[in-house]
Amino acid sequence: MQDLEIARNTKLENVLEIGRKIGIQENDIICYGNDKAKIKNHCYQDHQSNPNGKLVLVTSINPTPLGEGKTTVSIGLADGLCRLGKNAVLALREPSLGPVFGVKGGATGGGHAQIAPMEDINLHFTGDLHAITAANNLLAAMIDNHIYFGNELQIKKVTWKRCLDVNDRALRRIEINLDGSSKSIPREDGFDITAASEIMAILCLAEDLEDLKEKLGHIMIGYDQQNQPVYASSLKAEGAMLVLLKDAFQPNLVQTLEHTPAFIHGGPFANIAHGCNSIVATKTALKLADYVVTEAGFGADLGAEKFFNIKCRKTGLQPDAVVCVATIRALKYHGGMPMEQITQENLAYLKKGMKNLIKHVNNLKQQFHLNVVVALNQFTTDKKQEIEFVRSTLQKEGTQVSLVEAWEKGGEGGEDLAKHVIALSEKPCHLQYTYQTEDCIQTKIEKVARNIYGAEKVEYSEESKKEMDRIQEMGYGHLPICIAKTQYSFSDDPKNLLAEEPFTIHVKNLVAKSGAGFIVVYTGHIYTMPGLPKVPAAENIGIDTKDNIVGIF
Repeated sequence: MQDLEIARNTKLENVLEIGRKIGIQENDIICYGNDKAKIKNHCYQDHQSNPNGKLVLVTSINPTPLGEGKTTVSIGLADGLCRLGKNAVLALREPSLGPVFGVKGGATGGGHAQIAPMEDINLHFTGDLHAITAANNLLAAMIDNHIYFGNELQIKKVTWKRCLDVNDRALRRIEINLDGSSKSIPREDGFDITAASEIMAILCLAEDLEDLKEKLGHIMIGYDQQNQPVYASSLKAEGAMLVLLKDAFQPNLVQTLEHTPAFIHGGPFANIAHGCNSIVATKTALKLADYVVTEAGFGADLGAEKFFNIKCRKTGLQPDAVVCVATIRALKYHGGMPMEQITQENLAYLKKGMKNLIKHVNNLKQQFHLNVVVALNQFTTDKKQEIEFVRSTLQKEGTQVSLVEAWEKGGEGGEDLAKHVIALSEKPCHLQYTYQTEDCIQTKIEKVARNIYGAEKVEYSEESKKEMDRIQEMGYGHLPICIAKTQYSFSDDPKNLLAEEPFTIHVKNLVAKSGAGFIVVYTGHIYTMPGLPKVPAAENIGIDTKDNIVGIF
């Protein structure tokens, strides 16, 4: 049975009842129909005196192009915790339309471990990503409008890009202002995908509306004739952007197929942004539940590293337990096995691929000093011998492992993992950051590259060296870094799956995201506007004769 069919055949509870389960009153909920809602901003303040629940982070090894099921495992874990009598809540990101119509498909879990309504969440949902797109492009329009009417701020170079929530490689580099008007100055521009917009990051890192407005005003949009930064506040744009984002800033409430409450809010990518759901959703969930299951995008080298060094550093939070998701197919893929052969049994490739998983686990334990369990997300093509090989190898490494069957069995298939998480979360741990804020930018980059990725060295382009010096001179050297890197390898080369040492990280450029409060470090050949694959998922999406959406997976 297809994911969409399973979701459609499950009767959902009214969203007001889902809210009542965790103490959210009806007057704190803005309903979008019967099955999804917004939670008003004051809900967190109303419950601020509550103690925080346990925070559980779900991350993974480096994924295959199809992903490894972190969301499915997260949902199965939360449902499993509820089956064990715990009050659990999910706090996850919203899907981007780019992957939905691209190669990965939807981002609402799979099988019997899904959040619902599946179609709505994967498509327009409550309009959050559209609001972020509108705010981003309003700022772009105000920049060009200011230049058109005389350029009082003497803007010389515009660095702010437009955005769109689809994969469209043709928009990476464009030319604008080609209408022939004497006031229109043609220039090169480009589009990012909405998930890569600084406004997406700001929405996810802001504590409240006042903080959101301040961060929007701090967005650097370019440089003037004296090479001094120009900010959104110089254009008086932050108020209008705040208005567009007012409703989007409120967390969304939905449910799993087993009626576990789920906060789905914010959707930055982890290879080009910080890859975590919103602070306001996470902190609200922690005040309402005994256990909050959240997720960081892609592998632990990207999403988890940024969760710790950016989100946890900003909030003072730390996870009580970390789940590292792996699949047999991904382990063989990272052992060099071709994707078309990935379902065939082969312990030689599996053995080589285990190095990827062990590196991630060791990072989580030894670099970040956290309590870790490996969740082996089971597929029907997995062989018993392969599963036992992974289990025995991890046990020799002193790492706990749980076989997760959430796709097939829902919360029942996540109960064993839930038991591991409950036990782990009672053990003491103390998060250790990879670098300190007082470290210089280059030291921060090299600590992540060497200690987390395992790189031998870091090479910098001349452009990146100049930009690093300029960011330092502008007073932003204290900000955490957000390394933009391929998700498929510890290296910056997506084809170097084994990431066999020695390898070099190649820094191409740096950009200070002064509004979001981090520095993006671009490595390898990374794009902030993805392209569609040769056969995009969009080709199989449509509406059947009963007006049902089909083809989303």
